[in-house]
Amino acid sequence: DYDVVVFENRFPSLGPALGPIPSAPEWGTTGPAYGRCEVVAFTPEHTGSFSGLGEARARTVVEAWAQRTAALSALPGIKQVFPFENRGADIGVTLHHPHGQIYAYPYITPRAGVLGAAARKFYDGSDGRQTLTGSLLRAEREDGSRMVMEGENFSAYVPFAARWPLEIHLVPHRQVPDLAALSGEEKDELAHVYLDLLKRLDALYPTPTPYISAWHQAPLDDLLRPAGYLHLQLTSPRRAADKLKYLAGSEAAMGAFINDTTPESVAERLRAVTVPEATLSPATVFAAPLAARTEGAHA
Repeated sequence: DYDVVVFENRFPSLGPALGPIPSAPEWGTTGPAYGRCEVVAFTPEHTGSFSGLGEARARTVVEAWAQRTAALSALPGIKQVFPFENRGADIGVTLHHPHGQIYAYPYITPRAGVLGAAARKFYDGSDGRQTLTGSLLRAEREDGSRMVMEGENFSAYVPFAARWPLEIHLVPHRQVPDLAALSGEEKDELAHVYLDLLKRLDALYPTPTPYISAWHQAPLDDLLRPAGYLHLQLTSPRRAADKLKYLAGSEAAMGAFINDTTPESVAERLRAVTVPEATLSPATVFAAPLAARTEGAHA
């Protein structure tokens, strides 16, 4: 028996025994997929979801994320550590035991590279006095219309240019590069506010909402890390009770996202929702995917 457990994926995309990637690969060169793929089991129960965890167990998960981030970051050749959770059949989940994953990459991923470069440019432009994520957070808190919640150490908002029907950013009030750098007090609050966000997401519709929960941590890079700022990106393709948003021509081919919601209206709905005291019945958490219950879901 266990409370929360972390173990290596049995079928990893990145593995410790696969060797390093070539230091200077030629065009089209392939190399061993060095790195780590770990699974974080949130509970010994085979049904349910993170939103149904008690606060004490959620706090243990936060601690596991932080400890594994520190341990994986210390491994030779690792450039980025990425904790995440895919929830629901509509996201592609086939193993329904409540769990998340942690990838340790031997390179900086394309998305992290783009975000990191933008953050570093902003940081340099302010002579190291401001961060991009921190400045965005201040602007959102001052505006208020897209805020979902504000705590002592964390705030959550719907970003101005949200790509998905449901998208929330959860940001600490002080700049930290990763989960391992959070204080005990910050981890305590994170467990509480993260549970609250997931419960709000699930309370929007009669059935639980599929989502991707992605922790953006600063890459292990001397250039990008000083401007890095931990934050959570929580997204869902669900645009109605019985409809999903698919990446069609404009999004998939051109990278130009079209969203039929406004960030202000989504934030208002999330603020207004009543978070149930009782957790969801485990039997309802992983119902049949929306894609199997509806037609014509393309925008």
